[in-house]
Amino acid sequence: MSKRKTRRDDPAPEYDFSKGVRGKYVGRNGVAGRSVTLDDDVAREFRDDRAVNEALRAVVAILRLRSRRGSK
Repeated sequence: MSKRKTRRDDPAPEYDFSKGVRGKYVGRNGVAGRSVTLDDDVAREFRDDRAVNEALRAVVAILRLRSRRGSK
């Protein structure tokens, strides 16, 4: 048998993924899989992800109203 050359990104020998299941936890908790990183000054203004989503929904609603008014 020939020895396989190890690459830098190969897992260490002590890790055994032979019984691993691909995608086992994907989609749990209803998370869509999108994440964003907020700048520190912006993140300080929001207590949690719910507050960020509420603010973004308000912005979307305002933009929709503006676009409706402009199209008339």
